[in-house]
Parts: sequence; structure tokens; C-alpha cells
Amino acid sequence: MTKQINSFEEYQSEYKKSVKDPEKFWAEQAETFTWQKKWKKVLDWNFKEPKVKWFQGAKLNITENCLDRHLETRGDQVALLWEANNPKEKARSYTYKELHEAVCRYANVLKKNGAKKGDRICLYMPMLPELGIAVLACARIGAIHSVVFAGFSATALADRINDAKCNIVLTADAIRRGKKEIPAKAVVDEALQTCPSVKKVIVTNCAGIAVSWVPGRDKWLFEELKKVSAKCPAEQMDAEDPLFVLYTSGSTGKPKGVVHTCGGYMVYAEYSFKNVFQYKKGDVYWCTADIGWITGHSYIIYGPLLAGATTMMFEGVPTYPDAGRFWNVVDKHKVNQFYTAPTAIRALMAKGLKYVKPYKLSTLKVLGTVGEPINEEAWNWYDEHIGKGKIPIVDTWWQTETGGIMISALGDKGPRKATYAGYPLPGIQPVLLDPKGKVIKENEKEGLLAIKYPWPSMIRTTYGDHERCRMVYFSAFKNHYFTGDGARRDKDGMYRIIGRVDDVINVSGHRMGTAEVENAINQNEEVVESAVVGYPHPIKGQGIYAYVITNGKIKDEQKLRESIVKTVSKEIGKIAKPEKIQFVPGLPKTRSGKIMRRILRKIAEGNPGQLGDVSTLLDPSVVEHIKKGYLK
Repeated sequence: MTKQINSFEEYQSEYKKSVKDPEKFWAEQAETFTWQKKWKKVLDWNFKEPKVKWFQGAKLNITENCLDRHLETRGDQVALLWEANNPKEKARSYTYKELHEAVCRYANVLKKNGAKKGDRICLYMPMLPELGIAVLACARIGAIHSVVFAGFSATALADRINDAKCNIVLTADAIRRGKKEIPAKAVVDEALQTCPSVKKVIVTNCAGIAVSWVPGRDKWLFEELKKVSAKCPAEQMDAEDPLFVLYTSGSTGKPKGVVHTCGGYMVYAEYSFKNVFQYKKGDVYWCTADIGWITGHSYIIYGPLLAGATTMMFEGVPTYPDAGRFWNVVDKHKVNQFYTAPTAIRALMAKGLKYVKPYKLSTLKVLGTVGEPINEEAWNWYDEHIGKGKIPIVDTWWQTETGGIMISALGDKGPRKATYAGYPLPGIQPVLLDPKGKVIKENEKEGLLAIKYPWPSMIRTTYGDHERCRMVYFSAFKNHYFTGDGARRDKDGMYRIIGRVDDVINVSGHRMGTAEVENAINQNEEVVESAVVGYPHPIKGQGIYAYVITNGKIKDEQKLRESIVKTVSKEIGKIAKPEKIQFVPGLPKTRSGKIMRRILRKIAEGNPGQLGDVSTLLDPSVVEHIKKGYLK
């Protein structure tokens, strides 16, 4: 197992070692894994092409490290714990032995249906154990998995299938989320009308609903499993062979297929998991994300299983059957580490403490947040009411492209500060740059966040378009990976992410991150959530347009607007006060909880007819409400 840091002093020592000799540092971490053949060279890189290769010449299979190497020492320990959408449905669990067998059987089903090393397989599935098993089954045989969140439209699904030229789709009859039952197989059928590369569809039966069927193409998983054995040797993979493609939204509208490879991703996923969450043997760890996102890949499946942990999957939503569901599950399964999104925290805040108070939450040891910077009000609520003021919060910063957590506290091993992600993990070398690319060395400064040295789990390419990878991530600043985020470094060297660079608003020459303004607006006791964008202003260059969700019916809109302006003026200064405040029922969000500011910006600029495709939003109808309430 990779090294676990046990104090802040030890973190400082390890960090210095990792920066002084990164190759030696990562080679030491990599030594703890099962390799079929060791590497000849630790690292070869340049950021110009870009080219990054870790553990060259090494051969491995990541599933041997997730499963096989644990069988002797923890074969009877629970590896995967599953909580159903319906709280009355019995939870399911798999020991490491049982999960190993299930993965081998599913892998043999894939091979029986024509899958082979290097094929791309699309997974469009609900949060069932079979989804986690299917991901590992693909990796077992050397097929490249492409998980698409089961909530994207048929058009979005088809785009991703066609880009990767997938030959098999894995799905289920339906998706159960709260009171809803969404026909997943029907979405796949619609998508496949324009996907000639797909030859087989393997369907998990979870809801028992009727589905249409294409004989010869469509197969029931339960029938296929009866025909195969529980033994499947792991395919030998090169350390730099692709492990998976994961699509993320691009500025051009066409999704980018971010490619991660087998060796480096494996090493970093385990190392970051163990250290950020300070996982100890016997703990129960729960990440509430969907496996359709990178968080689910790295911190539901790979990181925890590589570390020999007990990891939990959740099929449902935080507000079903009521807003106490998360806390009910924490108590029910005695959860020790809990990792969720600020969006979920704010939604539960708005429901009130009556849904929190019935639960003890006494087993919790580490709380985490992921997906966006957490605002101070939500951080304080999480700290006080869930952590009881005693539990560390790890506010993790990372991206699909980084593969793993880059900046974060390490459990309780070090200082914590509301709204600050913290310090970089060992091996991660962030810098702040000015717009011309000059390094900002001083603390208590803001700048553009970039990384100056490669780390094992970083993006290798964008699928089928390496030039796009170079242009998006490596062309802005010479010899740097540019994150696209702005950040602030405090006097102690801790980092706070202040939002995407394209989310920086320039008011009368003052640059302000949207996250900072939103954090101020959200301090108002009547505000649940907000999003701000810039719009053209004849005097200031840009004005601030705020979209605000309140916690109830508004008695006096003008009075509330004045109250919000007063709050912002107090928190940041009058320069940051919004010119326009529109009260909205919701915000346009992707299904991972990301606010689509592009849409809000277009509406604020008076261009509501040029919004592009909104079908992949969590709730497209929200856009129409916002357009109707637009403030000229």
C-alpha cells in the first residue's frame, strides 16, 4: 500500500521530498503495487506536444490491484456496499472474494459477446452494483470503458458513443431516482439509431419494466451470466495503455473525451484516496457521486478498492423519501468518511434542521466536498450541524483532467480554513501566474492556477484529437498545464479557488471571481443559492447580474434586493454589488451539479435565443423561467 501521512509535519517533509525528486517519490509509491513487469523509466515528459509517460515499460492490470491482491488478507471483508433508491429495499454487499467473482463473470460475458482488448465499451447505467462491476470487468479484459451519466439525452449519448466508436453498450431497463422511473433502455434504443459501431447491448434487469428488443443485438445480463465461468485471467496492459475515456463539456459544444491510462492513474488514485480521507482498516467510506463522473471513477471504484477499503454506492437522491436520507444512511451503515457536493449541502440546508436532528452521525470522522468551491455559509452549516464542530472538512480541488484530488486538507492532519481547499498534495506543484505567464511568487495574491510539473494521473490526450488536448490545456502558458481556474494564495500558502477564469468579472478594472461574489450573496439569510455573471455595462465595462434562489416566498422583492446589495457591500465592497438581481426558481445545472454560466451569461447579455443545446441539463424548463424573468 502507498504511504499514508500521519501529521502535518510529515506532510511538509513528504512534500519537500516529492518536489525535490518527483521521480524517486512516485517510484517509491508505485513499488507497493502488483506489477506483472516493472518499469524501465519512471517518467518521460514535455508539455509542448504534450507528451507524458509514467512507468514506461511496466505491465499490469489495475483489477489485480483492486481485487486479486486483497483476496488472501481481506477476502471476506466487504468491498462494495450498495444502498438502494427505496429505503425499504435491502442493501446489498459484496466481499472482496464475491466482487472478484462477479467481475470475472461479467468480464467473460463481455468476451463472449465479442469484446477484446482496446475496444471501447459505453456504460449507460443507473447506480447499481452492476455498474461498478461492469467498469472493473472492462478493465479486466483491457477494454476501454466510457461511462456516460444515465440521465444524458439520447442525442448526447449518441455523440459520445460515436466519438469513441464503441462496439458494445451496457445499460439497464430503467433508472430509479426518487419517485421517478426513467426508461434507460429506451434512451439507448433511440441513441443507437445513429450509432452504426454498436453490435451488442447488454441489459441489467433492475426495475422489471417492459423494454423493446432487437434480437441478436440485445442480451439480458442475467441470462448471459449463466453461460460463463467465474475465472477470467487479467489482460496484461502497458502502464500507458488507456484505461478509460470520460467525456466532459467543451467550450466548442462538442464533448471532450479525456483519456486516462492504467499505471499512473492507479498509483495516484490510491495515494490520494488514502491520504485525503485518512482511511483506516475497518472504516466505511461513502462518496455520494455518480460513477458517470470522474469523482465516481476515482473515489467510488478505483481509489477505495486499490486501498482495500469498504466503499459505498447509493442509487437514490438526497431528498427521497425526505431530506434526512443522507443522514439516515450514515447512521444505518455507520459511515466514517462522507464525500458530497456543495450543491447537495445547500439543498439540504434549505430544508431545515428538522431533517438532521433525528440522527446521531456519531461515526463520522472526515467530511468532504467536491465539484465546486464551497461557500462559507454552507461550509459553516456542514461543519456545525453534520460535523458537530469536531470533524475535519476536506474541500477538495481537482478536475476530470487531473484524475485525482490535487489540493486539499489531508483529513485532520493540518490546518483547515473555510472556503480554502488548502495545500497541494505531495507531488503536485501548483503556481499562480499573471495574465502574461509570469510566476507570482508572493503570498496573499491572486492569479491564474497552473501546474508546472507532471503528476501520474494527469490527462494524456483527448480521444482522437491530441491537438485539442494541447490547445485547451497546454497552449496558454509555456511549460505549464493550465487549469482554467483562478486562485488566491493566503499568507500561509493555502489555496482558495475563486472560479473559472471565464467566470471572472471585470468591473471598472477590478477583477472579481464569481465564486467570491456568490459567497457574499449567499451570506444573506434569505438566500439558498446564487449565480453571478458579467454583462456589458456602458460605464463600468461589466456589470454584475445575479440570479438568486430564495428559501421561501418573497414578501418584498425590492427590499430583499437592497438587503442582498448591503450584504455584498459588507462582504466585499460596493464595487462588487450586483446591478441586477433576478429571483429564479432554479439554476441551469448539468446533472453533476455544475452551473452552466454560459446560458446565464447569454440571457444577461440579452441574447436568450442563442443558448445552444439545453437538453442535457438536469431541468431544462428552468431556462424558460429565467428567460421570462429577464431584467432589461
